[in-house]
Amino acid sequence: MTQTSESADAGGTWRAWRDYGEGSPPPMLQAALDCFVEHGYHGTKIRTVAARVGLSVPGLYHHYPSKHALLVSIVRFAMRDLLERCESALAEAGPSIEERFRLLIQCLVLFHAHRSDLAFIAASEIRSLEGEARSEHIASRDRQQRMVDEIIDAGVAEGVFGTEYPREASLAIVTMCTGVAQWYRLDGALTPEELALRYDHLARRALA
Repeated sequence: MTQTSESADAGGTWRAWRDYGEGSPPPMLQAALDCFVEHGYHGTKIRTVAARVGLSVPGLYHHYPSKHALLVSIVRFAMRDLLERCESALAEAGPSIEERFRLLIQCLVLFHAHRSDLAFIAASEIRSLEGEARSEHIASRDRQQRMVDEIIDAGVAEGVFGTEYPREASLAIVTMCTGVAQWYRLDGALTPEELALRYDHLARRALA
């Protein structure tokens, strides 16, 4: 797909990994995201997205040639944001295995709490992605998983973590963190930051 100026701007300067004050998807993608959350990808009509953003259907198609193109751009935005934040968290942590693990887990939870709709659609609508876009998304998802795998493997090798099942533990921990997008609400009992600290504690206990 030819990247529009709006989607290109979406990949501009990324903020500190804890900062969610700005950086939401641009208007057309946000409108599509809201519709996908409300009606599901297959239940959303392109005219509904166009009306929400104040465009005609041909006007929307000028920027995104299909509903699938909107989904692809949303998923790319989500994964780019997540991976950039994870890399920033690891850079802040430095060489300490335990600190790298702690900040990475907190980063995953913060993203899936603050960007719950974005993360939910990126995960649940992988079934709707086609061709190269699907392969690209799976590769990005696997890259994020490997970040956790590599830290746990290094921690086990150096005696920092005591789990006998590092790969299964890594999968379980990442699933726990990404699952936050399915249930967390910003008006709930815990702030994203409080939840991130609790999950950090739970994840480290899972590694013995």
